[in-house]
This record gives sequence, structure tokens and C-alpha cells, in this order.
Amino acid sequence: MNKKRQLKDRGIEYIFFIFALISIVILCMILFFLFREGLPVFGLVSVKDFLFGEYWYPTSEPPDFGIFPLIVASLLVTMCSAAVAIPLGVMTAIYLAEIASKRIKEFAKPMVELLASLPSVVIGFFGMVVVAPFLQEAFDIPTGLNLFNASLMLAFMSVPTICTISEDAIASVPVELKEASLALGATHWESIVRVIIPASLSGLSTAVILGMSRAIGETMVVLMVAGGAAMVPSSVFDPVRPMPASIAAEMAEAPFRGEHYHALFATGMVLFVFTLIFNFIADYISNKHRQVGASTL
Repeated sequence: MNKKRQLKDRGIEYIFFIFALISIVILCMILFFLFREGLPVFGLVSVKDFLFGEYWYPTSEPPDFGIFPLIVASLLVTMCSAAVAIPLGVMTAIYLAEIASKRIKEFAKPMVELLASLPSVVIGFFGMVVVAPFLQEAFDIPTGLNLFNASLMLAFMSVPTICTISEDAIASVPVELKEASLALGATHWESIVRVIIPASLSGLSTAVILGMSRAIGETMVVLMVAGGAAMVPSSVFDPVRPMPASIAAEMAEAPFRGEHYHALFATGMVLFVFTLIFNFIADYISNKHRQVGASTL
């Protein structure tokens, strides 16, 4: 009987290993294809000129392949959306986990998760039809399709991710810590600020970084509401073109295996590196705060 159970456990272990291996192989194949198609552009333009060139005119003669405005646009859109999404997502998670009644939580949590299920094209359409005219009229600007509009829409997309992971992190804090804080005379609010939040910093940091990783890699929303101007913005109301929007907008028009084609794949390589950095930061912060929390306990 024990031998049969061991064989069954080993078989299940092998099945999981095979699926994990398949996922890794697929990822490696995607990376191989991405770098194979992107690296040839550096035979035409140096890495420095590609990353820090200020002009993106891939169809001119000779073409200009400078993606610095695209990089700046991606970073600014991500940072501006973070300024909205992080406080909103974390505070909502704290409210749902520690303050809201059971009835309110049962109503509010599905609403937040429903926002995560909205297709990005719907959010982009809302930004085009509703938010853009409002911004144009309220701030008296030439167009409502700009960096600020894109940041708002990306913030709405990031909030469910941040809120859900943050709530799970807060809920995983041992009840004994909260009860000990209350027993020592701390108020509910003081227990949240001084005990629960520090104890859940690992999960909160991971939630924030993963939410921002989704924002920097989002394509459809920035394609629809960012304005599509490949230039370094001078204000939050200027139109911009982040890297995902440029790839999505131009890939269909780029000649196969041409200079423009390889330049777009090289832009995808840069975008992949940014996303990878975000994930490494999330892993580092998560492990750091987990170790600090464990040593404190």
C-alpha cells in the first residue's frame, strides 16, 4: 500500500515537473525569437543612438531609430499611474481587510475583481469617449488624448491587482499580533499602522510592483488614449507614445525582416528588460521584508 502511494506521489511530482518544464521552454523560445529578430537592428544603429536618440522616424530616408521618447513616455505613464493606483489600491485593501463590515466586503470585493475582468479595450474606449472630452473641456487643452488620460486608465487597470494581492497579504498577518497590540492598549487604527502594515510589507510591496509591471506593459489602453506622439512631453497634458503602443501601431505596417521590423522587436527587448527589472525588484523587496518580519517575530 505504501509502495503504491509512493508511486502515485512520484507520478504526480513528475507531472508537475513536466508542466513547469514546458512553461520554461516556451518562455525561452519566446525570448530566443524576440532577441533573434531584434538584435539585427544594432548593425544599423548603435545601442547608444537607439536608446538615447530623440527621433523616431522609421520610414524616413535615412530612418531614425531613437526610442528615448518612447522610453520616457512609458516611464512617465507608469509613474503617474502609480501615484494614483498605489494609494487607492492599498487603502482599499486595508479598508476591506480590517475596517469594512462583512456585508460591505461581500459587495465591494466582487466589484473590485470585476474591474480586473474588464477588457483593456473597454477601458481605453471609456478613456476616449468620456475622459478625453472632459479633460479637454476642463483644462482647455488641444486634446484629451494625452499622458494624464493614459495614466488614469492604467491606474484603473492596476488597482484590482494591487488591491487583491494587498488584501491577501494583510489577511495573512497572524491574528495574535493584532490581539497583542490591542491588549497593550493600542487603538484599532494604531494597530493597523504600527503592526499590521509593517507585518504585511512583503506582500504589499509585491502587489505594488506587480501592478506597475502590468501598467508598463499594457498595450491597448495607451494605444487608444495616450495620443500617439513620439516626443518627450513637457507636461502631463502632452500626447505621448509609450513603447507598447508604438509596437502595436506599427508592426502591421513594417516590412517583414526589414529595418523597421527589427527596430520594433528591439523596442520589445527593451520593454522586456524593464518588466524583468520590475519583477526582480518585487522579488528582492518581498524577500527583504519577509526576512525582516521573520526576525522581528
